[in-house]
Amino acid sequence: MENWLYASSDIIAKVIFTVLVIFTLIIVITRVSGLRTFAKMSSFDFASTIAIGSILASIILNPDQSILKGAVALAVIILFQTIFSFAKRKSDWFNNLSSNKPMLLMENGKFLMNNLKKTNISANDVYAKLREANVKDKCEVLAVILESTGDISVIHEHKETPLSEEVLTGVQK
Repeated sequence: MENWLYASSDIIAKVIFTVLVIFTLIIVITRVSGLRTFAKMSSFDFASTIAIGSILASIILNPDQSILKGAVALAVIILFQTIFSFAKRKSDWFNNLSSNKPMLLMENGKFLMNNLKKTNISANDVYAKLREANVKDKCEVLAVILESTGDISVIHEHKETPLSEEVLTGVQK
C-alpha cells in the first residue's frame, strides 16, 4: 500500500522505467517532427520541460502519488539529462543522432527549394525573416540558415568581408 510519503520498490522501478521510456519517446517524436516544432528549444530541452512539468503536476494534483516517487522520477530525469549531455559532448555520433543540424535555406540570394521542403519552411517565412533583418533585396543575402534551435539566421553581404566557410561549420547544404 502506497501513501503520500512512501512508495514500494516495485513502484519506484516502474517510475524509473516509465521516465526513461517516455522521455526517450518524447525526444524521438520531437526529433522526427523537425526543427520548426519547438523554436528556441532543442527536442531534449522540450522533453525535459514536459517530463518535469508532468511529474510535478502529478505529484501535486494526485493524492495517490507519493513525494518519494516524484522525487525519484525528478532525480532520474536529471540523471538522464546529465548522461545525455555528457554523451552529446563526448560522442559525435550520438550528437548527430540526437541533434538537428542547421540547414541552409538560401545561398547567395537564391532559395534552396529542397531544403525549404525538408524543413517545412515556406519562402514567405524566409521573406519575413529577411524583412526582420532589414534586407532590401535578395542579392544582399549571402546565407539564410535554419539553426538547430529553430531560429532563422540571415547573413548579409558585406563589401569588405567575404563570408568565411568557418561560419558555416556544421550547416547542411
